[in-house]
Amino acid sequence: MTSPASPLLFTPLRLREVALRNRAMLSPMCTYSATDGLASEWHLAHLAQFALGGFGVVCVEATAVTEQGRITYGDVGLWSGAHVAPLARIAATVRRHGAVPAIQLAHAGRKASSQRPWHGMGPLTAADAAARNEPPWPTVAPTPEPMDAGWHVPQALDVADIRALIAAWRDAAARARDAGFDIVEIHGAHGYLNHQFLSPLVNRRNDSYGGDRAGRMRFPLEVAEAVRAEWPSDRPVFCRISSVDGIDGGWDLDDSVALARELNSRGIDAVDCSSGGVVGSAVARAVPRGLGYQVPFAARIRREAAIATIAVGLILTGPQAEQILQNGDADLVAIAREALYDPYWPRHAAQALGAEGFADWPHQYGWWLDKRDATLRRLRGE
Repeated sequence: MTSPASPLLFTPLRLREVALRNRAMLSPMCTYSATDGLASEWHLAHLAQFALGGFGVVCVEATAVTEQGRITYGDVGLWSGAHVAPLARIAATVRRHGAVPAIQLAHAGRKASSQRPWHGMGPLTAADAAARNEPPWPTVAPTPEPMDAGWHVPQALDVADIRALIAAWRDAAARARDAGFDIVEIHGAHGYLNHQFLSPLVNRRNDSYGGDRAGRMRFPLEVAEAVRAEWPSDRPVFCRISSVDGIDGGWDLDDSVALARELNSRGIDAVDCSSGGVVGSAVARAVPRGLGYQVPFAARIRREAAIATIAVGLILTGPQAEQILQNGDADLVAIAREALYDPYWPRHAAQALGAEGFADWPHQYGWWLDKRDATLRRLRGE
């Protein structure tokens, strides 16, 4: 999908031995629509449209590495072999339509056992059990403080628990490999378990998994090592982080640069630069929002940690995305809610950047759309 000006957004990119047709990535977005962690026809139809829409990478939503690690009862999972086949169908479909299939692996930690957003987004209670047979379940975290008033009090993880969770991440990565994904992303952002270990606002441990920054980074880095060791050497591993907590005394951008350097040294290929979420929901606005508000995080991490970055957050148009790439602020751009509004975002972005006609669209559409344009031109007297 190129124009005469050859925008960087539509220049192919190779990460290890995986070739991306362009630099546009569908950001992983929870849809809370699985049953027992199993992806369904909904997930297949939902994700296939973005491959048809022209994205270079299509990433499956946060996928729980343990049953306990789900955010809600509707989360996709990979904690058992039963989860592989439905996800394999999605990976194959996405690939067949030209995109690289990716999957994000996650554990919610103390933000688990939550209601789906349309049921309130709060902690599950007895009322949820009565209304929908969705009782609360025990949660875990680095320390036993709840996320907020009224939330579940998590069990503090001991070292044996931590070892078991690292093994769960490794096993989930193996299942993702067996399902045919080309990229795996570790979710270390938005106040979920890995972020809970990183943030001094949450992690008040006094053992080797807490204390100073090196101690707080230990668990996320051990997860990264385990996933990288399990993942094929010719395929990339991404890591999403909250670049800043946006709260005084919290994780900051200096910390993220240090973390990115450590991730780079462990073979992680790109850092997906989000922010916030350590307190409240993943969409809580601790960080002020404006167009491209997280791009400066991606730019500094890319520059100072010498690692590829992914810019995400209120990137709305093709020209905006192109400018991010041309400035050297990121290597890919991830599109989230704007893609829900327009699943053909990359194809419309290409037109906004100068592409003419519909030759790069699926031919089943392009043939008709060319005729549509000819009819509209005739009606306008052109």
